[in-house]
Order: sequence, then C-alpha cells, then structure tokens
Amino acid sequence: MAGVRPAVHGFWEADGATKTFTHALDEDLLAAYLPRESRILDYGCGYGRLTGRLLDLGYPRVVGVDPSLAMIERGRRLRPRAPLRHEPELPLPERDGSFDAALLFAVLTCVPTEADQRLTLAELARLLRPGGVLYVSEVPLQRDARNVARYERHRDEVPGSPYGTFTTDDGGLFRHHTPEQLRGLLADHGFTVVEERTGTAPTLHGHEVERLQLVSRNDADDADDADGSGGSGGSGRL
Repeated sequence: MAGVRPAVHGFWEADGATKTFTHALDEDLLAAYLPRESRILDYGCGYGRLTGRLLDLGYPRVVGVDPSLAMIERGRRLRPRAPLRHEPELPLPERDGSFDAALLFAVLTCVPTEADQRLTLAELARLLRPGGVLYVSEVPLQRDARNVARYERHRDEVPGSPYGTFTTDDGGLFRHHTPEQLRGLLADHGFTVVEERTGTAPTLHGHEVERLQLVSRNDADDADDADGSGGSGGSGRL
C-alpha cells in the first residue's frame, strides 16, 4: 500500500510549533487501564510533552509520532532521549497489532478534514492489538458565546464547512465535535467506549474550555489475547 500523506495545516510548521500544549494526562485513569509494560503509541505527540511524561511515570515502551517536522525537531531539543519520530505519511511502518495502547490528545480537533480523521482512526485500529486501549482527550463543541460566534463566523465565511470549525487570529484551523460525533467516529472504526470523564482544560490561547476524555477498546477480535501471546502481561484493565 502506498503511503498517504494526511493534510497538515501550515500552522503546525510555523506558529503552532511554538505553542505550549495543555491537555493533562489523568494519571489515575491511565494507571487503571495501562500496566507499566504496555507498548504505547503517542500519536500526534507534538513536541513530545506526553511522551516524556509517560517515560517519567515509568512507561518505558512508548514512542511519540507526529506529522509536523517542526514539532518533532522542537521535541528532540527539549527531550533528546525521548523516542520521537517524524512520520508525515500513513501507514506507519509498524506491523498490525504492534501496540497495546495509543494516546490521541487534542489531535482530532487539529485535523482539517473528515477523511483524514477517518484515516487516522483506521490506522490506530490497525496498530492496536485486539482489546487494546485508545485514550482520547478532546475539546468537544463548546456552548459559550465566544466559541459560538467563531463557529458561526467560519460557517458564514466558508459555506459548507462543518459547524464547529473555526480559525484563530494567529492562523490556526480547528474543529470541535459534539460528544456524539466523537463516539460515532470511534464506533465506526471498531472502538467501544468503556469510560468517559469530563472536566476543563486551558487552551493554546489561554482560555478555559470543557474537555472530554474517552477510553475505548479495539474490538477487532476482542479475545483479550487469552493465550497470552499478544498481551502486555501484568495487572490493570488492559
């Protein structure tokens, strides 16, 4: 299969690559589902903030991947020992079922097209072993006046664009989904949500927004590796 290059908005090779990411790991949630020996993919890792945090928490089998070269170069300067890779194309080189878990933190909101969102989730479904865990953290559709005005302005300026899409003054292009849309995207790619948590998070631009975390399982063939050949071993819910 020839590689497919998902569209990466130019913001992430310019001003976006200087931003400080803000979605924090819920360490209790992480520990409940992921044993320390889990093989973890941090997809859309940016400058490796969470990849590095996982290493600090005692998860040695983690790799961070991002399609933005500027992000990966920044991460290598900040965390030279962290395993960070620039991967502009999908599929990734790993075999099917190579990972026990994957993180997708504030990534779907940065993917400009539904086709690329689906491409990303299809690839994660391939890479996760049956029963593997996908931990998603996203900004769902907001209800405050500031965000509603941005959604409506973008819809007026770009007819036909999905509601929830907006731009920022520094050139970023983002999209917020309803919780139902996020659950639907996961279900369409064989993931079953097993736990949800809501809360708030600061944005790249210093605002406070609602946050939704979804922990799901890959139902490709959810025998949970009963023979022990593909599992991570150890305790936890993985």
